[in-house]
Amino acid sequence: MIKPILSVLSSIALIGVSSAYAATITVGGKNFTEQQILASMTSQYLEGLGYDVNTRAGMGSAVLRQAQENGQIDVYWEYTGTSLINYNNISERLSAEETYERVKELDAEKGLVWLEPSAANNTYALAMREDDASERGIATLSELASAINDGDSLSFGLNAEFYARDDGWRPLMEAYDFNVGRRDISRMDSGLVYQALRDGQIDVGLVFATDGRIPAFGFYVLEDDKDYFPAYALTPVVRQETLDLHPNVASELNELSALLDDEIMAALNAQVDVERKSIENVSKEFLEQHDMM
Repeated sequence: MIKPILSVLSSIALIGVSSAYAATITVGGKNFTEQQILASMTSQYLEGLGYDVNTRAGMGSAVLRQAQENGQIDVYWEYTGTSLINYNNISERLSAEETYERVKELDAEKGLVWLEPSAANNTYALAMREDDASERGIATLSELASAINDGDSLSFGLNAEFYARDDGWRPLMEAYDFNVGRRDISRMDSGLVYQALRDGQIDVGLVFATDGRIPAFGFYVLEDDKDYFPAYALTPVVRQETLDLHPNVASELNELSALLDDEIMAALNAQVDVERKSIENVSKEFLEQHDMM
């Protein structure tokens, strides 16, 4: 009777291993366009590689992070600055590389693995209409500061949060050594900043670097040549337990991460927000263009 018992036990063990490796990978995403695109893209990509995938997009940032820490979400794309400031309460100003290394170290203690960061950095930025920036010879924030100090009259559109926050507008003026009076600043909703800049109601607007309206409206993002704005590098983050079960996921998601940068994410976002294409089709077309499915 020993052999049959051993045979049964071996079969049970094999079934357990097989079930573990067949476990569903749950892909999460936040509740705005860029994140919904990435969730769809990641899910379609992993499904094409043969994984069983469940998608939970449209979640709030804090809820999504908690769900990953609790094991309900296996992978989603996070921003380095968000983890550093919001989840790990680090207020120290760090370079992009230092930010990545710090969150990688801190989140590893929570069982979360930061894979290779993409070149997409969805941080704050100041933008001008491309033709206006070219005509004025302004390509960087230092050149913007010089133009203001030389007497150029420029109007600004900022959202109320950035105008008031301790690491926002006033420290930015101090960092670049310029000053803009209140009469030249309009505080408005973030979405209205894009419209006002497009329509010529303001000359400089606060934007998010990967917003699809930047290329769609012909804006030029001024280079932050003193690295004032925090880094928000878009990076796939995976639970260590998930990688233990599916070790190839790390290299596979790193391949996808290597394809993304500011211009690409802005173009993808524009296809959804401006051209009104479906998130699923935009994601699928991108993967097909790069032979990823």
